[in-house]
Amino acid sequence: MEPNLMRRVQRYGWDKAAPVYEQFWAAQLLPAQERLLERANLQPGERVLDVACGTGLATFPAAEQVGQAGEVVGTDISAQMIADATALATERGVTNTRFVRTDAEALKLDDGEAPFDVAICALGLMYVPDPVAAIRKMAESVRPGGRVVAAVWGHRKHCGWAEIFPIVDARVESDVCPMFFGLGTGNALELGFQQAGLVEITEDRLSVSLEYAGVEDALGAAFAGGPVALAYARFDASTKAAAHDEYLASIEPFRSGTGYSIPGEFVVVSGTVPA
Repeated sequence: MEPNLMRRVQRYGWDKAAPVYEQFWAAQLLPAQERLLERANLQPGERVLDVACGTGLATFPAAEQVGQAGEVVGTDISAQMIADATALATERGVTNTRFVRTDAEALKLDDGEAPFDVAICALGLMYVPDPVAAIRKMAESVRPGGRVVAAVWGHRKHCGWAEIFPIVDARVESDVCPMFFGLGTGNALELGFQQAGLVEITEDRLSVSLEYAGVEDALGAAFAGGPVALAYARFDASTKAAAHDEYLASIEPFRSGTGYSIPGEFVVVSGTVPA
């Protein structure tokens, strides 16, 4: 997919997904976000950059860890995600965060702004046309000796919900997310950190179970609340029904009573900006 088209698909797709994103994914993504923040080792008073922040699932815990003397700046390509995160900060009385809409590959500090101590990206690099460029931008935003940490989904064969992509791709004109599992295969994300000039690189793999209470939740997560939301929003009723049936058949092996326990895998990589 042409890079600018890919960015537009992601921007407007996540605008569509934003209203139900936390409903269907907050609990399922928590293990990856907790490991990412553990690796980030945030300290009181630090400044943190959260790339592809979404509605702030990692931003708000990071803000709590750095305290009022610190700050977390969340960025996302989706205007609706940024609006929702900003509204949540106001609702929760969180005053040490701010949110900015920007592409991950085009990060730029304001003139005179101090560099960050840490940059994180929780499950966003899969959607970036040039993930190495995005990692490099994160590193450039961090002071020498600071940390960069990113989490992505793991190997396709370890993610039981992966058939959502060919199911949707068969009903649209182009791939919805052609590189989704690329960074989770082998040591691809670790190599990306190396190419971006980071050192002291570590990699963790986490095997998890994505729990959904029933058919409605499983379908909502796969179609309305995730990366295929834009394409799905354009399906007519019969196309949606056929896609639902095909996806439910693909996850039938993971049925647990009336719900589903779907296997998943995350990769978390951390590195240090050279001193």
